[in-house]
Amino acid sequence: MSYTIAVAGKGGTGKTTIASLIIAQLLSEKNGSILAVDADPNSTLNESLGVKLEYTLGDVREDMLKHKYDLPGGMDKHRYMQYRLQTCLVEEKGFDLLAMGRTEGPDCYCYVNNLLRGIMDEFSSNYKYVVMDNEAGMEHLSRRTTRNVDLLLIISDESVIGVRTAGRIYQMSKGLNLNLGDAYLVINRTHEHLPEPVIAEAEKIKSKLLGTVPVDENIVEYELAGKSLLLLPDDSPARAAVRELLKIAREKGGLENGAK
Repeated sequence: MSYTIAVAGKGGTGKTTIASLIIAQLLSEKNGSILAVDADPNSTLNESLGVKLEYTLGDVREDMLKHKYDLPGGMDKHRYMQYRLQTCLVEEKGFDLLAMGRTEGPDCYCYVNNLLRGIMDEFSSNYKYVVMDNEAGMEHLSRRTTRNVDLLLIISDESVIGVRTAGRIYQMSKGLNLNLGDAYLVINRTHEHLPEPVIAEAEKIKSKLLGTVPVDENIVEYELAGKSLLLLPDDSPARAAVRELLKIAREKGGLENGAK
């Protein structure tokens, strides 16, 4: 069974950055295989990781809809879907990347959608860690046939409205019929001290504050230059903060207990 870390948050909070830094930390630990999943159609996880993306699972779905009566000889739908899934997988040093794209379109074809979900779940089980960059509403998680999420990190910016939104995302996650393990709030791009109103708002929501990630000028420079965040130095402030967050999660009974 894989250990799944899901990162969620409204757009603009830096959730893709946090997901990238989690992957960077897991890579540095050299403790098992990693599958990075970009489950947000509007996300740029591949760019943050410095990975060129050719196809998404949404592309596979559309291709399947177009050629559902014209499959290669000797292939049933399941085998064809497995084959096409491999074309979406980007293999990098230390991790693989899979982008979901828009896997649920206006033309409903439930069989293809269900087949896609099932194969995706089978595929994920081959990895020790699965790190998912999610839509704010976590629609992809709600559609999976295997709905285990071991660690959910909800990202907020340093504002009362941001934390309040994170609280709503947490409540939404409780209604998605997920097998949810630990869920925490992470406040991103913080300054030296959290404003008191932000602290007060964080205390109101049921998702406990795991920690903060400071503003990091290195990230700004890397993103402007289009450089992979995996190349950030270990002592970069945000990188060090994410390392500490994962350490705290472990101490609270997270990562080591779930991963094999």
